[in-house]
Amino acid sequence: MSGGTHTRFDAVIVGAGPAGSAAAILLARAGWVVALIERQRFPRRKVCGECLAASNLALLDVLGIAGDFDAEAGPELRRVTLMLRDDEVTADLPVNDHPRHRWGRALGRERLDTLLLERARAAGAHILQPWSVHQVVQGVAGTWQCEVRSLESATILHLNTAVLIDAHGSWEDLPVQRSSRRLARSAADLFAFKANFTGSLLDDGAISVLALDGGYGGMVVADGGLATLACCIRRDRLAPLRSAAPGQRAGEVVQAWLQRECSGVAAALEGSSRQGHWLASGPIDPGVRIRSDDTLFRIGNAAGEAHPILGEGMSMALQSAALLCSHLLGNKAPETVSMQALQRAYAADWRREFMPRLHLASVFAQAAMHPPRAALMMSLARCWPGLLTLGARWGGKVRIATRSAQFEHPVPGRASTGML
Repeated sequence: MSGGTHTRFDAVIVGAGPAGSAAAILLARAGWVVALIERQRFPRRKVCGECLAASNLALLDVLGIAGDFDAEAGPELRRVTLMLRDDEVTADLPVNDHPRHRWGRALGRERLDTLLLERARAAGAHILQPWSVHQVVQGVAGTWQCEVRSLESATILHLNTAVLIDAHGSWEDLPVQRSSRRLARSAADLFAFKANFTGSLLDDGAISVLALDGGYGGMVVADGGLATLACCIRRDRLAPLRSAAPGQRAGEVVQAWLQRECSGVAAALEGSSRQGHWLASGPIDPGVRIRSDDTLFRIGNAAGEAHPILGEGMSMALQSAALLCSHLLGNKAPETVSMQALQRAYAADWRREFMPRLHLASVFAQAAMHPPRAALMMSLARCWPGLLTLGARWGGKVRIATRSAQFEHPVPGRASTGML
């Protein structure tokens, strides 16, 4: 474990994606002794959008990676294009009112995750990677004991903490949690796919949103001119496509479908070269997982997941981490905080801030996947392109979670109270 071998911590965070690393940075800088556990090695590719809305960029300043982000991220995203078959409508994205961070940009998860993790390490967080959590037990007075194991040796550690933060991704559960995954298959299950391309003809200042028969998707130019094409497709749409192309990989089948289904995709990929394999995951599970009676804290997708059609996953990850930390750093030491009261307050704030985004994303996703509804949506957008601008504003592109905004102005830290 980097930085020493502590066994008692003020906070243990499971998962070093953007949510987990952001929380580790903010807490460690405030003087908390933090353990950050991640089972995968970095850098890593993920089936995940790469857009960071303008509302998050001031938070990157506080997290200490704004300079690297500015130097490496793709072009400013000033427009949004809705694509349906051979039709498309383009509108301006809303402008953030921050004097320096007016528009969002895109950076690959391989780089963003690494930047945040290294900043957490520099802030003093104790990084266990690659390590996994094998057992979690809640003790008296709300304390936790976590048994963690190195994936490279037989080392086992028992970590004690008052604050346990679940920052897992979409397809994992902590041992203490009863898996809530739906085991039964459904025709409506959505599977996610993603690939990167060089030499694309994609408009490098726009986010392209794809309305597809049985799915939805998006395209954007990120760092190094690399174009990202991602989509979600229903099980009952994917199955016949695969049956009609025996022997082909699922990603290859999906790419051919996208190019047939949407002329904008075909035009953008003309003459391009795919970099690496298609990534696939799923079925995705949009919905709310946070509860006011939780005994641990959830951030990122562990708290709740929106349909990715709005590209708000990264915003919800970073902002939920900051939102939780604003509660945890309420000028009280970890051992004096009423965790039950804090959990209720955090859960209420989370729902107020993020539930509108989940609802809007669900409505938009269902419309995009259903051809008659998608046609109506396109007709409305053609008559009133500003509807796309308004939708992006409603979706949170220029709005940061209220309590999270306090971190746009760094606050003094406090001395650690939890280290033995």
